[in-house]
Amino acid sequence: MGLYLKKKLDNEAEIGIWQISETEEELVALSSTPSDEMEEISFIRSESMRKQRLAVRALLNELFDEKVYLSHHDNGKPYIENNPINISITHTGKYVAVILHDEEDVGIDIESLDRDFSAVEKKALSEEEIEDLEDGKRNEQLAIYWCAKEAIFKLLSVYNLNFAEQIEIERFRLRGEGELEATFIDRNEDEQEFDLEYMTFDRHVLVWVVGA
Repeated sequence: MGLYLKKKLDNEAEIGIWQISETEEELVALSSTPSDEMEEISFIRSESMRKQRLAVRALLNELFDEKVYLSHHDNGKPYIENNPINISITHTGKYVAVILHDEEDVGIDIESLDRDFSAVEKKALSEEEIEDLEDGKRNEQLAIYWCAKEAIFKLLSVYNLNFAEQIEIERFRLRGEGELEATFIDRNEDEQEFDLEYMTFDRHVLVWVVGA
């Protein structure tokens, strides 16, 4: 399948999604991965993880006119060595997704809805958020809560973030795509508001956030 979606948002961010249907050899050819990164990928024991890394590179080739060099800060946050653009990356076994913005920090997260998210309820949700869950849509709602909090976590790059206590997601109505409102409370109890967007497709949910 290759490039699944390439979309410019109203806030000037750009999102790209790649569906992983190629063999590892095909992804190597499509990705034009630099030799030093290719050597690093070769040490990954999981074929699925290797393909995800290669698919990210293939997707970046679709999003940038020039060849870019992907690297990571010590905290794991990705950056482009030869371009000051802000970037966030996410992946599952079937899809990888990237969000870019020239000025604002960004965060993105994708999950398969075939995963059981019941553990997320106790791990990452507040009592108020748990009360907002609906029995028939519980797993999908939990997936969106998790992706939203992960996206904010990626944007902020804050260590030891307590998802249940420090990120609050306002009640939302589950749709195929929509908007979310969130509040981040730091250790000094200062608050920061975020507007997020989400979409569901092919039994997956994708959530992204740009700036504050």
